[in-house]
This record gives sequence, structure tokens and C-alpha cells, in this order.
Amino acid sequence: MLKQDKLSLGILLGFLTPLIAFLLYYLIAIYPKNLGLGEFLKMLSNNRYLIPKIISICLLANGVVFYLYTRKRRDLTARGIFLVTLLYAIVILLLKII
Repeated sequence: MLKQDKLSLGILLGFLTPLIAFLLYYLIAIYPKNLGLGEFLKMLSNNRYLIPKIISICLLANGVVFYLYTRKRRDLTARGIFLVTLLYAIVILLLKII
């Protein structure tokens, strides 16, 4: 499935990759401090200025996946990943403005 060159696959990967990166961030940085996922999400809702920073960190994973798909010449999939990354960037800008 990941060897296909489809725009829809790129959009799906663009949305899922930052979520997986968020879970990895939680497991590596937060979980060893004995903070549960629910408590961490509550902390994020109380400290809204942290949300754009964490989203930006998670978008680095999108950059890696985008790079891999452009190297494999899967241009439609890379285009979908790039499109979703731009949507995330707009959300980050809006969160910083608000």
C-alpha cells in the first residue's frame, strides 16, 4: 500500500504521521515523568501556548516522510503530504495569533 503513488495516500500519511510523532514524543519525553496521557492533554489545554510548539515538533516527522517519498519519485503522494503540512502550518499560525 505504501508503494502506491496516490494523492489520497499522501493526505492520509500527512495526517497520521504527526499523530504518531505526538505519541512518540509523549512516550519518550512525558511518560517517563509518570504523567498520564489524559493529564498531559489537560496540561496542554491549560497551557495553550505549548500547542503550536508541539505541533511544530510533530511536523518534523512529516518532513522526513515527504523527503522519503520525493526520493522514491512518488510525486502525487509527496504532494498530498505537502498539502497537509501546509494545512498544519496554517493552523499553527492561527493558534499563535489567537
